[in-house]
Order: sequence, then structure tokens, then C-alpha cells
Amino acid sequence: MKATMLKGNWNYPTAVKFGPGRIKELPDLCKAHGLTRPLLVTDPGLAKLAMIADAVAANEAAGIPTAVFSDVKPNPTGKNVADGVAVYRAGGHDGVIAFGGGSPLDAGKAIAFHAGQSRPLWDFEDIGDWWTRADAARIAPVIAIPTTAGTGSEVGRAGVITDEDAHVKRIIFHPKMMPVVVIADPELSIGLPPHVTAATGMDALAHCLEAFCAPGFHPMADGIALEGIRLIREWLPVAVRDGRNLEARSNMLVAASMGATAFQKGLGSIHSLAHPLGALYDAHHGLLNGVLMPYCMAHNRDAIEGRMERLGRYIDLSNPSFDTVLIWVLDLRREIGIPHTLKEIGIGDNRAEEIGRMAEADPSTGSNAKPVKADDLRAVFVDAVNGRL
Repeated sequence: MKATMLKGNWNYPTAVKFGPGRIKELPDLCKAHGLTRPLLVTDPGLAKLAMIADAVAANEAAGIPTAVFSDVKPNPTGKNVADGVAVYRAGGHDGVIAFGGGSPLDAGKAIAFHAGQSRPLWDFEDIGDWWTRADAARIAPVIAIPTTAGTGSEVGRAGVITDEDAHVKRIIFHPKMMPVVVIADPELSIGLPPHVTAATGMDALAHCLEAFCAPGFHPMADGIALEGIRLIREWLPVAVRDGRNLEARSNMLVAASMGATAFQKGLGSIHSLAHPLGALYDAHHGLLNGVLMPYCMAHNRDAIEGRMERLGRYIDLSNPSFDTVLIWVLDLRREIGIPHTLKEIGIGDNRAEEIGRMAEADPSTGSNAKPVKADDLRAVFVDAVNGRL
């Protein structure tokens, strides 16, 4: 199917306007959802690009004054959110356009959420029913516009924000953090460099893989995860090799949203370890997921062998089994330039005990394919540092 035919309107789980060129619908969607004075949240790199200036100009031409906030780190922090909230309140804004990769999407959603609250941000961490502390009526609407195919944050009800004082990543959650509409325009990802395409693609794969392996009964999530993996197998190498291939960009954008939709079932030890490593070393989340993936798979082997055989059949591997899926993952990483060890990206094992404890406390640990404790996660981390499979 030609890329120009990859177009549709979905409600799964939120409204998605998918297809090349659909960024042109931003002014109409702002009007439809009551954003008369939005704050566009992005990152410093994107803020310099024409796509941001064009979006602001289109809104201005439609009578929708739009300010830009771009002080967002690659791993967004509590201070980034607080600074954004201050700009939001001072400008009298009534909604957020979260525009970019996972970082500005998460930060934008957190700003829209927290701008109307009176309690500290960390009081709304995804623990128990803490989300009920929020005044839901004061949560501002968000229009999400992803420019990378990785986190799938555009279809999520949470944001991952780094608490720099505690050196941990915290998940801020509320059902109303779900964007009211998504503009998924693959043309916006055309300029993404190969190494970022690779790292974000591995994030999408980690979401699909861990969701499929998470225990529990959720056939819908399993089906979405399987098809997401198939799309990634077919299209991620193409997108890395030829960043202007619109069909590859389209399919990867779909796969990223599918991963985030599927992981309502759960994640696992890949994310349990990636979160503390991202907080401690400020490393790219998708890159960490890509490096950690085979080591976590190997540790979970006895719990996921049957599922890996099913996955292997679905994605058309010869002699489908755990081993052939693992070989495919290793080959994929090699093909798209993902390092084999954490040591190659500057992470040693000198903090292994601390990282094991932090990983055990991460919310993703509870849905790992099998129960894991700090010692298990420490051992997986050390293996990933040193390349022991």
C-alpha cells in the first residue's frame, strides 16, 4: 500500500488523525477542542525548526495566538514542568499542544495536568490511588503531535518525569492526561537522524515485547503487541536506512502508538532497569531499552519460551523459538547500530547494588514476566554492562 494511502481517523484509545500532511488540521482541532490560547511545548532542537514556526503561524492566521515553551530536557525534569506551568499560568493559556518526541509529549501533558493543581507534582505519582488527589476539572486539554516513533506517549495517560533531587524517574498519572486528539503525521519525522530513529524504534519494540510477555489475561493487548512487533521487524531497518521513506515512517509511527496502547497490560525488567539508569546517567531511554533487551529476555527465558515461539511464528521466523527470536533481536540491533553493552555507552557496574534496588522499586517490575527482586535485576544489569548472555 502506498504511503499516501496510509490515512485514517481512529479512536483507539483517543482520537487519532493519522496520515501525511495532517498537521494542517491543527487550527481546526484547536477550535474544536476549545484551545483559544494554547501553549506549544516542545524541545530546544525542534523549537528552531520550520515545523514549529509553521504550526504557530497557521494558528495565528486562524486567530489562535500560540506561545512556545521549549525548556525541556531529553529526560524531562520536575523543574522543566514547574517552569512550563509558570509560563502557562502567566500567559493565561487554556490548553497545551505537546509537539515532539517522548520528552516534550510527557512534559506537555504534565504541564497541562499540573497547571490547575495546588499540590506538589510528586503528590500525583502513579502510586495506589494518588491520582484521585487531583482536581480533574482543572486539567487542561492536550493536543499531541509526535515527531518520533518510540514512546507512544501521544496515546498515554501518564508522563515520566525525573525527580532530580532524588535521582529517580517518577510516573505522573491521571486518566484525564490522555490527549483529547492526536495528529500523527509521518512527514514530521522525516528529518529524524538514523541513530535517533533506531533508539526510538527500540523503545517501541520494548513496549510491544514486554506487553506481550506480561502475565495476565488481556488478549487485545497481546494482539496489538504482536502486530506492533511485526511492523517494527519489517519497517524499522528501512526507516533507519532511508529516513525519507514515508511508508516506513508511517508504519513505525503506528507501531509506536500500538506499543503504548498494549502496555496498559504491563511492562517489565527492561523498563525497570532503564528508568533508574536514565535518571542516574541521563542516557536516552530508547537506547537503554535497546541495549538491555536481550539480557532481560535471557533472564526471563523460562517464563516466556512459549510466548516467544508464538511470536516467532507470527513474524515468520524459521524454526520459531525463544532462541530464534533472541537471534532476531540481536541481528536487528546490529543492523541498526544499537550497542551490545552498557559499557559502550559509558555505564559501568560500580553502582550495581543501588541500581538493583531502584529497579526493584520501579512500577514496571510488578508486571515482569516472572517475579524479580533487586538481586535478580542487579545481575541482569551487570550482564548488560559486560555483554554476558
